[in-house]
Amino acid sequence: MSRIDLNGENEEYFDVLKEIGNIGAGNATSALARMLGQKVVVHVPKVRLLDFKDVGGAIGGEEQIMAGIYLQVEGDVTGSMMFLLKKESASHLVSVLLDNPGRDEEEELSEMEISALKEIGNIIVSSYLNAIATLTNLKIYPSVPSLCVDMAGAILSVPAIEFGMMCDKLLLIETHFLDAVEGYLILVPDIDSYDKIFESIGV
Repeated sequence: MSRIDLNGENEEYFDVLKEIGNIGAGNATSALARMLGQKVVVHVPKVRLLDFKDVGGAIGGEEQIMAGIYLQVEGDVTGSMMFLLKKESASHLVSVLLDNPGRDEEEELSEMEISALKEIGNIIVSSYLNAIATLTNLKIYPSVPSLCVDMAGAILSVPAIEFGMMCDKLLLIETHFLDAVEGYLILVPDIDSYDKIFESIGV
């Protein structure tokens, strides 16, 4: 199998990645709307291919506190995915989901709120995996998610350990759900999975 050069400027490849971002955002919007019981408006996602060292700056700095939902990707496509939320966005989401509008953003997350965030992250990540599966007809499965609230740099150290062995670039999708929720989806497939994704749709 030939190796995809993600450093090359191939607009066709990048158009596929942007389409994954757009379909995934649409799927996630519908799923969140059902979960929250209200209309959810999503802005057009920003899709970028980045070197791992540039991710911290792209999400606002490595020292800010964020909630990170992390899981493994299995099946025809393998790798890992992470959904990162700024602390204020995470607090807003759980307050809407659990009908607690007076929640103090500085409060530590309760076990119920952590469970709710995991479920939200799982829904959003699954929406993007379903977008890939829809475009490619590949079978893709997410593992059980884990959640960590910490500085962005510490959270990113988890995929960083795998990153050097798996891929040249990672896919960063920036999305805005509702007015107060800003999130970042990071996809780190292994290089053979990029090959499979592109080959399955004839690119």
